[in-house]
Amino acid sequence: MAKVIHSMIRVLDLDKSMRFYADVLGMEASHRLDFPDFSLVYLRNQDNDFEIELTLNKGHEEPYTHGTGYGHIACVVPDVAAFRAELLSKGHDPAPVKEFKRGDELLARFFFIQDPDGYKIEVLEQHGHYR
Repeated sequence: MAKVIHSMIRVLDLDKSMRFYADVLGMEASHRLDFPDFSLVYLRNQDNDFEIELTLNKGHEEPYTHGTGYGHIACVVPDVAAFRAELLSKGHDPAPVKEFKRGDELLARFFFIQDPDGYKIEVLEQHGHYR
């Protein structure tokens, strides 16, 4: 069986992106590769071994387009309202908390936040399918 190990995103400002992911998701560099034309930084946190690979193409100055196919990455936290309040206190701008229901059954409680390059991150409360 294949093990999913990382997802790659292209960024314009590597330091700014690294600060964002450290501040919001507690992700720190686990590995870095620097080449003349590009740099790769792999981020992870202590809760898992899945990584986000930040790719900086040196000299690229135009914002990347996300097209119509890219959606988001997702993470879970014990309490989305408390986590959102923490992000607000740090100066971030998360969207409001929403609930996804089927009738009266709560399926998910979540909010979205965007990184410096506009990539969406869904923050879900640990509940039901989302553990």
